[in-house]
Amino acid sequence: MRPAVFAIPGDMDTQTGGYVYERRLLQGLRDAGRDVVHLPLGGSYPDPTPVHMADAVARLCAVDPGRVLILDGFISGATETAGLARVRAPMVAMVHHPLAEETGLGAARRDHLFRNERDNLALMTHVLVPSPHTAGVLTARYGVAPGRITVARPGTDRPGMTGRPVDPPMILSVGIQHPRKGHDVLLAALALMQQRAWQAVIVGGSHDAAHSALLERQRVASGLERRVRLAGRISAAELGALYASATVFALATRYEGYGIVFDEALAHGLPIVSCRTGAVPDTVPADAGLLVAVDAPGAFAEALDRVLGDNGLRLGLVQGATRAAAGLPDWHQTAAIAGRVLDGVRGS
Repeated sequence: MRPAVFAIPGDMDTQTGGYVYERRLLQGLRDAGRDVVHLPLGGSYPDPTPVHMADAVARLCAVDPGRVLILDGFISGATETAGLARVRAPMVAMVHHPLAEETGLGAARRDHLFRNERDNLALMTHVLVPSPHTAGVLTARYGVAPGRITVARPGTDRPGMTGRPVDPPMILSVGIQHPRKGHDVLLAALALMQQRAWQAVIVGGSHDAAHSALLERQRVASGLERRVRLAGRISAAELGALYASATVFALATRYEGYGIVFDEALAHGLPIVSCRTGAVPDTVPADAGLLVAVDAPGAFAEALDRVLGDNGLRLGLVQGATRAAAGLPDWHQTAAIAGRVLDGVRGS
């Protein structure tokens, strides 16, 4: 089995889908008996400071060329191309979604990220992605040949708790407090539904203080302070209990390269309300959820109201979610796919 180094920036325990994926993939590769070293890099990525950029290039260049170097998508996307070109080890990028697809970027910043990531991907021996959608974007827009891309769908843990929905029904949303996750749209939708009995919990740590403050102001101004809880970052046990208590999962996301939380919701047998964007239509089966347009609070509220108010519809979506969950891979299967990619990389 080919030994590897996995370069990951910042705190690997950060509770986002990308970090969860990489943490579990690293552990899965090690559980399979592989020699995989974690190489921590500076936490300022994907906007690295000059110090973190220089340190990252130096550390990557020092990796033994006998090992495969797996690069987190922030590293493969945002590191200067000239620096990556000096790396001797064969490189495999782990791209969750292209950096230029992030919400809220200015035109110049988006163009820079696109060009830098496109040029960097040309240096990669192979690219791992979590979804066919991301694979298609890299082929169509970034010039990565399909034969250099492998889809390694995230694994899913099976729930440790039996579902026991609470009354009034709970709407659960999980995602960091970032503009891309659309929690502002969800709050606007919930404000349109105050005639119906429900409660809601939004789980996810703060991405930046300004956006978190905006969400809190919106929650209060909309008269939702007694019905909606911004829970922030919570433990895995607390999250499991919320999934077991929920009636519907809702995420008004503006873009997802995959969305591990959707698989978590499916595994708990929850109907899903989300948006028709990115990889979401591929991740959420049509018989397990309702998808609406991005940035459409009225349509989102209507979909949520239908799920809560139509018992037949909701039961059908629950059954669809349960069927989909039966086919989800576990993390050992994800690691096995990635391991075959590592073993297929030619020696230097």
